Amino acid sequence: MPGRWLVAAGLLASVLAAALLYSAFQIDGPHAQPTTVVVAPGTSLNGIASRLESAGVIRSAVLFEAGLRLTGVGRRLQAGEYAYPARASMWQVADTMARGESVLHRITLVEGITVRQAVALLQRNELLTGSLATMPPEGSLFPDTYFFRRGSPRSAIVDRAQTRMTEILATAWERRSSDLPYRTPEEALVLASMIEAETAQESERHRIAAVFVNRLRRGMRLQSDPTVLYGMDPDSSRKLSKADLKRPHRWNTYRIRGLPPTPIGIPGRASIDAATRPATTNDLYFVANGSGGHAFATTLRQHNRNVARWKALRSRTQEASSVAE
Repeated sequence: MPGRWLVAAGLLASVLAAALLYSAFQIDGPHAQPTTVVVAPGTSLNGIASRLESAGVIRSAVLFEAGLRLTGVGRRLQAGEYAYPARASMWQVADTMARGESVLHRITLVEGITVRQAVALLQRNELLTGSLATMPPEGSLFPDTYFFRRGSPRSAIVDRAQTRMTEILATAWERRSSDLPYRTPEEALVLASMIEAETAQESERHRIAAVFVNRLRRGMRLQSDPTVLYGMDPDSSRKLSKADLKRPHRWNTYRIRGLPPTPIGIPGRASIDAATRPATTNDLYFVANGSGGHAFATTLRQHNRNVARWKALRSRTQEASSVAE
């Protein structure tokens, strides 16, 4: 009989201990504010529990470790950066880590920047790791916002951006107009990068594409200022001089015929769509109109009038600025 009582007492004690442990895992945590905890790869369960306790997320590292060993959840915890809401219970803390729901960060590659600028942006981000073995080809990264977890390799962002560009360019090329004066999606990407550099107004992109396409069909030089600047200094935004337009290099579309040899930046979806499906116009020229857009022309005479208006407007603006100073 005494033996049975001892067994029963032991079972009851185990049940009570399990109940208390379960209760401890369900009550609110001690932290009054949202708290972020970083768990390095290879950290033991004991180390994780201690880290959480020192951060004030759990009350007892001993109870936390005991409960996770008892349930087997401790074997499923994943390293990472975790953001816990105020008063998260030990069960919520453990479940978040077991699911690997670590914090997502973001990085944005903006339309029109060069690949060198995009890579520099990745290099400056201290949450990413690793280096890039080679510089990606110009134009090969799709501009977008990419989410990642702390410690993700920079090469993974590059791979995702290149995959996105390949997919989007392929889809646009499949839907392209039938009479384009270029034969490959790579050439369309070159033109898309030029369109991206010429205008920030989405409503103009298809019409600017039409100007370039019409000039290509006639064998006219494209005469795009951004291509000249790219061939001289890809990451510069300075103004061009007349002497610059005469400089001989492979991207100077005032001197070469046809498209330049590579893209001059990373174009967005709208510019890619414009390059593959340009508007149907007779336009051969465009120049800034002073209000953020462009004035288009079908003849050189009309274009020269537009240029004269732009120069007069720019002169008046500079005079007004000088008086204000």
